[in-house]
Amino acid sequence: MAQWRATAPISKFEELGKTYKKAGVSIYAFKPDAFGMQNTDTEIEYGMRAAKALGATQVTLEHPSNDAHTLKLGKMAEKVGIKVGYHGHEQQTYTFWDTALAQSPANALNLDFGHFVAAGNPTPLEMVKKYHERIVSMHIKDRQTKANGRGNLPWGQGDTPIADVLKLIRDNKYNFPATIELEYQIPKGSNSVEEVKKCLEFCKQALA
Repeated sequence: MAQWRATAPISKFEELGKTYKKAGVSIYAFKPDAFGMQNTDTEIEYGMRAAKALGATQVTLEHPSNDAHTLKLGKMAEKVGIKVGYHGHEQQTYTFWDTALAQSPANALNLDFGHFVAAGNPTPLEMVKKYHERIVSMHIKDRQTKANGRGNLPWGQGDTPIADVLKLIRDNKYNFPATIELEYQIPKGSNSVEEVKKCLEFCKQALA
């Protein structure tokens, strides 16, 4: 892959981005497997330039838990002119991103709101209020709190204040996308498309 990325034309990503744009679909983020500590600087830069070619404003990846690597990624993103949204699961805390944020203005949060709740953080809305200027994207799912078993449930059945965070984003005009992330078990007789429709309807009702 490193050898391929060294010579593959970015123009193919530009063409793909135009195809999506023509269809009315905007691409806000790109997550290629190119930003790990095992990847070369050339690969990392290629992944970032590919994201820009697609029309994305950010790349996303799992937080590497390595300060030297987040520093490198942040500085390379500054050079390319793109943001890096670091994702987390149940290791997320109120200070999880602080070092990366201090290292570079290009480093940012890809906050998983449901996982944040499941991790046992009691005031998730305060997290969004505090870091809204550095959140570039958010994943939404309905998880239970740590005390209630951390289940991943159909929307409206868990402990994640989805309606409240959607209203918070709307009312404060926060400028980041919140994505439906379908991770609960699909009921028998249904499918992923139908379940995403239910999640979208939940959002519409919450914001009505």
